[in-house]
Amino acid sequence: MSTPALAAENKALARRCREDLWKPGNLAIADQIFDSDAVIRTYDPLTPDFGKGPEAMKQLVTMYQTAFPDAACIVEDLVTEGDKVVARWTARGTHKGNLGTTAPTGKQVIVTGIDIYRIAGGKIKESWSNWDALGMLKQLGVS
Repeated sequence: MSTPALAAENKALARRCREDLWKPGNLAIADQIFDSDAVIRTYDPLTPDFGKGPEAMKQLVTMYQTAFPDAACIVEDLVTEGDKVVARWTARGTHKGNLGTTAPTGKQVIVTGIDIYRIAGGKIKESWSNWDALGMLKQLGVS
């Protein structure tokens, strides 16, 4: 397979992860795109370590979908380098459910973030996520 074709496939996988998996009712996508022992790294104080693989990703997504049931995420940019894809994204949602110990505020939030995915064999093997958790908490009025 040519390098441009592989880069396009990897970009499509990253977009599918950030835009499609995060839509309500799409948790099964995690089984299709994450390796069984994928390492999922989140660097924020809100997200617990759910472990590895698709089940961990499902738990992570469920936590935020519970708090923001109308959440939508849009990938703004995708950049590839070798086996990695960087996704810059924007998410919006209304805080209608508990987020950890924070009760619903009914406030709408807009947050931005960047994910890096390492992809091999058509599956995500590792992911790193950095996003503006503090900005979100400020929008909710809880920081």
